[in-house]
Amino acid sequence: MNAETHTTALDPKEIKDLRVLAHFTAVYCRVHHEGPREALSPREDWGTEIDLSRFRICESCREFLVYAIERRLRCPLEPKPVCKHCRIHCYRPGHREKVREIMRFSGKYLMRRGRLDLLWHYFF
Repeated sequence: MNAETHTTALDPKEIKDLRVLAHFTAVYCRVHHEGPREALSPREDWGTEIDLSRFRICESCREFLVYAIERRLRCPLEPKPVCKHCRIHCYRPGHREKVREIMRFSGKYLMRRGRLDLLWHYFF
């Protein structure tokens, strides 16, 4: 992806959606994967408003998350819908199911540990 493909600034809701995805991916990774985890380094073509460096994930989860972020940034729809409510599903086969698995597991995991503020995002 080059810098031309991400020309508009993300609004605060879109940035929050990406942070929630990164947080849920980090939770999923911590519980399901062993081995070294590193912070997700921001990419130049993502713009300066996306800082996900506090989330530590393995290489496999990093590849997944980078792909998901790039898909979100390339979304042609304005305003960008939440992916699960989108009429155009741009993930390659298997990725949509992986997002569902990560969101379902991490949402339940965090709610059982007192993060009831995530309840809204889990259902909508």
